[in-house]
Amino acid sequence: MTTPDPDGPLAEQLLRFTRRVHRIQKRHLQECGLGVTPAQSRLLRTLAHYESPPRMADLAERLEVVPRAVTTLVDGLEASGKVRRVPDPTNRRVIRIELTADGRKALRELHGARRSAAEEILAPLTDEQRAVLGELLDTLIDGAAGRGC
Repeated sequence: MTTPDPDGPLAEQLLRFTRRVHRIQKRHLQECGLGVTPAQSRLLRTLAHYESPPRMADLAERLEVVPRAVTTLVDGLEASGKVRRVPDPTNRRVIRIELTADGRKALRELHGARRSAAEEILAPLTDEQRAVLGELLDTLIDGAAGRGC
């Protein structure tokens, strides 16, 4: 006989909620008409935080994905003119990735799409509930540091 898992229903709720968030964000991204996937959107947002163009390996590390995944994302974004590969000024074997003007414009539009998605997701909550949710999420995010499987 197995022991009941007291956190089972909560874990299921969290999974269902994250799937809902992903679906809503994906729909809002599609509605803005930029042709950017959620993964490409994340790469663009990450790229915007660098002061100078990062290497692909830097992006892979920051995104916590394998370098090949970054290559695929960059290929798609480069084909649409949102990023470009540039040579490293100090090492010609290194390629760096930089945002283009179209990429910066796309980021502004993506920000609006993400904000609209967040508004839709949070619409059922009162201001007080939103504050409590924010505190709970901070606790969960901060509590995750340094813990393994």
